[in-house]
Amino acid sequence: MTATEEAPPPAVNQMDMAVNANAADPEDITLDAILKHIGQFGRFQLFIFLLICLPMMFHAMFSVTYVFTAGTVMHRCNITECDRPDSQYDEPWTEYSIPKNGRELDKCNRYDNYQLSSWNQNQSICLSDNYNKEKIERCPGNDFKFRDQEFTISNDFEIFCDDEWKLSLVGTINNLGQFFGIPLGGFVADRYGRSFSIALGGILGAVLGIVRSYSPNYICFLVFEFLDNMTSSTLYSTCFVIGIELVGPKRRVLACSVITVFYAVGEVALAMFAKAFPHWRTLLRIAYTPSLILFAYFWILPESVRWLLSVGKEERARAILRRAARVNKRKLSESALDKLVIANRDKLQQSDESKFPIREAFSNFKWRIANCSLCWIVHVLVYYGLSLNVVLLDGNKYNNFAFIALVEIPGFFMPLLIMDRFGRRYSLCGLMLFSALCCIGTIFAGGDQQVLQLVLFLVGKLTITASFQVLYFFASEIFPTNLRNSLLSFCSMMGRFGSMLAPQTPLLAKYYTNAPAILFACAAIFSGCLTLFFPETTNLVLPTTVKEADAIGFKKKPPKDQNINLPA
Repeated sequence: MTATEEAPPPAVNQMDMAVNANAADPEDITLDAILKHIGQFGRFQLFIFLLICLPMMFHAMFSVTYVFTAGTVMHRCNITECDRPDSQYDEPWTEYSIPKNGRELDKCNRYDNYQLSSWNQNQSICLSDNYNKEKIERCPGNDFKFRDQEFTISNDFEIFCDDEWKLSLVGTINNLGQFFGIPLGGFVADRYGRSFSIALGGILGAVLGIVRSYSPNYICFLVFEFLDNMTSSTLYSTCFVIGIELVGPKRRVLACSVITVFYAVGEVALAMFAKAFPHWRTLLRIAYTPSLILFAYFWILPESVRWLLSVGKEERARAILRRAARVNKRKLSESALDKLVIANRDKLQQSDESKFPIREAFSNFKWRIANCSLCWIVHVLVYYGLSLNVVLLDGNKYNNFAFIALVEIPGFFMPLLIMDRFGRRYSLCGLMLFSALCCIGTIFAGGDQQVLQLVLFLVGKLTITASFQVLYFFASEIFPTNLRNSLLSFCSMMGRFGSMLAPQTPLLAKYYTNAPAILFACAAIFSGCLTLFFPETTNLVLPTTVKEADAIGFKKKPPKDQNINLPA
């Protein structure tokens, strides 16, 4: 049986289905009611979720590869009078020839050797007494000894010392690409479909990422860093939206929590790949080549039924619902589909909106969008800021990055426990404030208590991850279907200001060690308090039109015990 064939008519005793609606009015036959009948999270939805987990995982790797490709490498001056070609990073003479920067050797300075100017290479002047520790000089040229086998663009393009800002700039350019790409991708998803947007963004990102691995110079690398993230940046939000739209209301939170786990899986995979393949060119090819499989998604990933109905593509929507019922081994009558289509047509006609009423949305939701955008900026700043700064902690940076990615997994599921119990607003506010407290705690822990500091970093990342998850749900529920991806993408685009700032926060630590933590805490406290001004959306049906979305927070929820019968 093909996707367009009609399912067998249901038996009379299978026609009844409970939904939150009024029995007398056919317009109250909703897609959520159909989804409850055919299975809120059956085999069909599971198949789609397995498909969208792949682009979610790939996007995680795409968006943070710069942590390893453009990372600073540990190096020190080559002490000409002491070092030999086979000398290592740690040698006995580094104790008296190179100043310390914290616990590490200074990367760019050395002590002056007063006999160096008259040095005869037949004699040894590599003696402690010859070094003047009151006089520090810069390393000559780019002659360095490296601690690790890591090979980033720092080594490749000779970006050291005074030029290290160029490495931080890569992260900013990465997020600048996302800034322009996210609204563009949201527009594509709302105008041409969710599955088309995922396939197009994934394949373009893959090709550009592979091309970037052949960059001959720094400028070329920056250009392809920008283009790669501009094209692939919409993957996360579109995967999340299609997950929200394909399952019933009671399984929405669980399903999307499962999807976002694969973002953390992608980050852990990237850390392990970077550890196994320390050369940045090899790492990019390993990370990007598998995502070429997303080319097949143009044909194999079903479109969102909710989006198809919102743009009037009813026959495709009916075909997918028939297929879903068949795969889930449920009965679905043509009469029920007819009622759904009629109700959808009436709703679209009565809304008196265009299919893409973006101006009306910005007029009606300007404060909601502004608050959501600010909240997104803060979440992205803290989320990525903690990830970027954790690699600066003592210990193996690959393991530290993997730990802070793994701790996201319980953060993705935490909303399951709190969102319905405390509501969206209080959950969002509480999690942001708790993350701020953890950031403040790292200040008092200090560098002497490495384990405690790492634990506070991890707990802070866990809570901001859970808060971010709540924000995604919240933003998906306060905007209408025909603009959901666009407005979600707009807020996410504004969040790129936070992610453009995040790569610069390690530079703040050079001036004051605790400056990043103070910045994260203050931002989270301020935005966390403002989230209480959002309308509550717990247990409400997803709005289809601008009018319905505008009414959120002003009308009462329907009683849970009202039922209707879907007609045969």
